[in-house]
Amino acid sequence: MIAGGNKNSKDIIKREGRVIEALPNAFFKVILDDQKEILGFLSGKMRMNKISILPGDKVMIEMTPYDENKGRIVYRLR
Repeated sequence: MIAGGNKNSKDIIKREGRVIEALPNAFFKVILDDQKEILGFLSGKMRMNKISILPGDKVMIEMTPYDENKGRIVYRLR
């Protein structure tokens, strides 16, 4: 069995967006390319490697089809 549970990559939706506000506890308000506003949080690898995210940064977000109002920030784009 794979550590981390039963996550299939086909269930994950990847989107690009721009950070508009930094919130406490590594949460961010992100506006997606289709102008939908969601709540994003940093992934564990980004926390461990101390990747800083500031308002105005473009980011890649992974979301599940079950809750499209939250997402995990997995990459900071240039």
